[in-house]
Amino acid sequence: MTILDDARRVADEGPVCDACLGRCFADRSFGLTNDERGRALRIAAALDDNEPYDPDEAECWVCEGESDRFDEWAETVAEAVDGWQFDTYQVGTRTPPLIAENEALLRESAGLPEDAGESFKSEFNREVGKRVGRLTGTEVDFERPDVLALLNVEAAPRAGEEGAISDHAVDVQVNSAFVYGRYKKLERDIPQTEWPCRECGGSGKQLADSGGEEPCDHCGGSGYLYEESVEELTTPPVLDAMDGGEALFHGAGREDVDARMLGTGRPFVIEVKRPRERGVDADALQREINEFADGKVEVTDLAPASHGMVERVKELDASKTYRMDVAFDADVTAEALRDAVAELRGTTVEQDTPQRVDHRRASMTRTRTVYDAEADLEDARHAELEVHGEGGLYVKELVSGDEGRTTPSLAGLLGVGAQVTALDVLAVEGEDEPFAVPEYLKGEE
Repeated sequence: MTILDDARRVADEGPVCDACLGRCFADRSFGLTNDERGRALRIAAALDDNEPYDPDEAECWVCEGESDRFDEWAETVAEAVDGWQFDTYQVGTRTPPLIAENEALLRESAGLPEDAGESFKSEFNREVGKRVGRLTGTEVDFERPDVLALLNVEAAPRAGEEGAISDHAVDVQVNSAFVYGRYKKLERDIPQTEWPCRECGGSGKQLADSGGEEPCDHCGGSGYLYEESVEELTTPPVLDAMDGGEALFHGAGREDVDARMLGTGRPFVIEVKRPRERGVDADALQREINEFADGKVEVTDLAPASHGMVERVKELDASKTYRMDVAFDADVTAEALRDAVAELRGTTVEQDTPQRVDHRRASMTRTRTVYDAEADLEDARHAELEVHGEGGLYVKELVSGDEGRTTPSLAGLLGVGAQVTALDVLAVEGEDEPFAVPEYLKGEE
């Protein structure tokens, strides 16, 4: 049985358009569109039968004329995405159930395998997609495109009916845009992200004795425990520059609210949902963020980023370097401090979940390594301590011992009470290598 014999049987199920005919044999010949393939098979069969070529002009019962509307659909998509800046796209199609049933019936009636050739959906995606790319000057991306156009063929007027394809038949999904950077938090008592009040659940209201509502006593009616956050001091300029619908802040861990983030800064990604603009000037945007933050927060290394950068940042296994001011309950000598710090250097610490975070984190025992530690005694009751530790090390408890929940600890080794009175994070770096934006994201595309 030859391909021409199979093609004759498919054509006999007519009227079948050239595209639907050719689609049945897409896996048996290459270098042609399905429309060209179907026409070539008809011509070859006619020559083989010594008969004149007779194109089938009637409306195809399989696709109901939809295979002739690639250009019309592509123009509708181009109109629907007008006003959105994007570099990559993808087209998807919701195939009408009747067309899918017709395809299966055609192959069954012609004695072909049910998966022979190519599906209507696959061809529609490709042919409309190619035309969308030409109309918009963008490239297809099958992994994570900037925009995804879903074509609802059933929602459009049928081929031959009056009325153009409405953009209501095209569902445009705009994927997020991302920028990466590092932030420094230059003032204390600023959380990384918005911190809703626990007492009122962020509503800013509480039940009054009269039965009505009044401003929450705990947050003063703001709904938040802190007036500002790193998120609120960085995301508005990005959201404005990209003309998006919402901005989300993703950090590589977070420092305590009362700690400053200095030194090399902490990696972060700002995600902007449904952005109309993507090609922002990273240097100009960095300046705008820093001006907006007014000296409370500073960002560096700002650059465009991919979706994958969010997971890289959130899952970053980072070591951290801290600088702490420490106060002692009793006098400490320089020699005793030196010996205690030497004991901590390179040791593995066991830490039960600290009492200060036990209400919001699972109770468990963690082991973390202190890579390095140095201390300078300022007077008998005060010292400056610098610690480089494994990610997840609770350094405040490394100093205080947290009533025996952390061992060893500086307080335990000294035999005196010790508390951190001021904490700065100096560096947040990946365990294997410094965290950085891939080179291909730094330059212009």
